[in-house]
Amino acid sequence: MALTQQFARVTPEYLERCRQSALDSPGAAPGWDPPASDLLDTGWASWGLAAYCRSTGADPALADLIDRAVSATFGQTAGYLDHDEVYDGFTDPPRVLDPAEVEKIARDLRDVDVDTVLAGLPSDAAEATEMCGHLESFSGDVRAHLGERFAALREFYDGAARRGQCVVVWID
Repeated sequence: MALTQQFARVTPEYLERCRQSALDSPGAAPGWDPPASDLLDTGWASWGLAAYCRSTGADPALADLIDRAVSATFGQTAGYLDHDEVYDGFTDPPRVLDPAEVEKIARDLRDVDVDTVLAGLPSDAAEATEMCGHLESFSGDVRAHLGERFAALREFYDGAARRGQCVVVWID
């Protein structure tokens, strides 16, 4: 089973309801059920893009930005979301980025020209995935895949920032 990077955008009030539900329910169930339109799965692409930026020196600042976005470096651990309703428990509990940090990340993601960053990525899928630190085979255009997933991440954060939402991140 492959690990994938997951995101949800929710309001602070929604998170408070989840926290309260976890406190009030016998099984500590947070009542987690954001709409599908507010969920994002970037698979391995975010980690791959960061690994490529680091291994080639293509854009170390972008690697740090992706780390902030996917690991919620400046976020808080949401112990009340440490439940099977939310994630499989294989890694650390979900982390939450507040609206102010979401806005910073969204602004920084808008400034990235990902096509320029990926220009040096080999067209051979095996070589490209290896440069991205991904050991499993990938059939298809790695550059296009990374670009599409980055665009989805940027759009996701933009939407959360426009609506003043938090972003919850976890690995599943």
